[in-house]
Amino acid sequence: MLDKTHLRQRMRRTRQALSASQQQEASVALGHVLADFPLFKNSRHIAFYLANGGEINPHPLVEAAWKMEISCYLPVLARNGDNQLNFARYSQQSILENNRYGIPEPEYSPENLQPPQALDLVFVPLVAVDTEGNRLGMGKGYYDRTFAFLKQQPQPQKPMLIGLAHGFQLMDQIKPSEWDVPLQGIATERELTLFS
Repeated sequence: MLDKTHLRQRMRRTRQALSASQQQEASVALGHVLADFPLFKNSRHIAFYLANGGEINPHPLVEAAWKMEISCYLPVLARNGDNQLNFARYSQQSILENNRYGIPEPEYSPENLQPPQALDLVFVPLVAVDTEGNRLGMGKGYYDRTFAFLKQQPQPQKPMLIGLAHGFQLMDQIKPSEWDVPLQGIATERELTLFS
């Protein structure tokens, strides 16, 4: 098993080597995989992300959600210095500005934010993931800190965390750290897998 640093480097190189047409095909296929997912269709509040560095792009799902009048959100860095995420409303009219990592975010204002506990579904970016929902992210721990409350629940109900990945990002096993929050499902351009 590769150590996490080398695994991150390898996966990021592989993601970034995809052509624009390969990325577009994967994005459209991912949209087809998730379009009929009941939780997607029945959710009122869904968090997405803007694809960065070769991540699989959920934008077709965002457009579908907008058409269904589902409230959409994007992660924004919390301003209180605790290295967590808030989620800001995202619409076709949203003005985006780059955060300190160069990732675009909607306007940060209290009336624009939705607490993580009030989301129904969160689509989570990742570098690699295993068949038990152990996710390897960028190493900053933002998602794990933000959704740590799910680990306190005997049977997490809300929100449901679904990792989005290219098929090659699936690994046999990733050793989780004690603070890691596992995903409840993984969607690739080929299939959706939910964990019990």
